[in-house]
Amino acid sequence: MTEIVRVGSLRGIVMRGPGLTATLPFYEDMWGLNLAHKEDGAAYLRGTGNEAFLYGLKEGPVFGIEYVHFSMPDRASMQALHDQVTAKGADVVRPLGEFSDYAGGYGFEVLDPDNRRLRFRCDALELDEAPEWAKPRKVSHVVLNTPDLESREAWYQEVLGFRVSDYSADQMVFLRCNSDHHSIALVRGNYASVNHVAFEMPSIDEFMRGIGRMKQKGHLPTWGPGRHGPGNNPFAYFVSPSGFVIEFTSELQQIDESTHEAQVWPRDDPEKMDQWMTAGPPTPAQRAVMQGRPDPGFPEFRKHGGTN
Repeated sequence: MTEIVRVGSLRGIVMRGPGLTATLPFYEDMWGLNLAHKEDGAAYLRGTGNEAFLYGLKEGPVFGIEYVHFSMPDRASMQALHDQVTAKGADVVRPLGEFSDYAGGYGFEVLDPDNRRLRFRCDALELDEAPEWAKPRKVSHVVLNTPDLESREAWYQEVLGFRVSDYSADQMVFLRCNSDHHSIALVRGNYASVNHVAFEMPSIDEFMRGIGRMKQKGHLPTWGPGRHGPGNNPFAYFVSPSGFVIEFTSELQQIDESTHEAQVWPRDDPEKMDQWMTAGPPTPAQRAVMQGRPDPGFPEFRKHGGTN
């Protein structure tokens, strides 16, 4: 039996919506990212690592995800992943080839069953690391709401090689592509939307200092700080000026493939939701903002010839 090809790692995400580029100062002055590249209708922000960008802001008529961005180690593994998703009947919307955008490199794009565009890239532009105290190093994970949790979980496993790390009751599944406890998580929702995007701080002190920077600038967490049960990671959630939920995190659990067994974490035990018991359960308002706005994705993708 042929071993399934696994996605390499999560690079980041590009968001879209009306007026998104006008929120650039928030991410630079408060969140701790730096502008890497700007073009008409789009801005791309870097962290302190060597990724060309972690987070993109793109103008568009509907709030949602422009694409989730992944890496593969090299062209051979990219070809193998492309062959696998094609054999599985996935909707490849950009064929394997060179990218002509800012980050360059080589890869392809596919739609998941909720019409979310996923971009896979290798040989991309790399920047020199730029370590700054209490600034995000990378995008830790992306959490997606879906109206069909079980089928989407199966698709990410069978088509992209993700593995289940844990469950939160029957409402959420945490999926890994490497040793990080989760790069993608899926939440049962009424419609497809983005739940939140988490940014990793290099240490717990920098995590707390990032929260402090936000508070000093008048932007308070809407949930946290606390420490989750699944993933064992500290959390502090904020709402961006455009209404997206973003998170500071650190110390995400690293999975040992030889010993790890997925478990089902209860949602009615406060200590399993927040081991520190500092944040308490999310409020109804927090749950509402994490449900997000309906995102139809890219059903019109081919009519417009795609986008960069």
